[in-house]
Amino acid sequence: MTSLKTRDKTFIIFSLLLAAIVGGLVGDIIGQFLPDGAAKVLFSRAFEIGWDTTTLDLWALTVSFGLHIKINFVSVLTMILVIVYFKWWYL
Repeated sequence: MTSLKTRDKTFIIFSLLLAAIVGGLVGDIIGQFLPDGAAKVLFSRAFEIGWDTTTLDLWALTVSFGLHIKINFVSVLTMILVIVYFKWWYL
């Protein structure tokens, strides 16, 4: 197995983040149009990972930090598909 260059690692991480974002958006859209039931719960339920906003107030400058990642079923599925794609075709 060959060693990955920094550019390749950056591309893989960017692809995984993009897959999570697009998958989350698609999952939310699909979940809105499904009738009530197990499928709607599967597509629309998500959990958040992260921390709340922290504000640093320095009189003339105010800086806020915070990060929340919302993950649902479709975002996990698209990330798995990206991993399989890279394992098969790229690595």
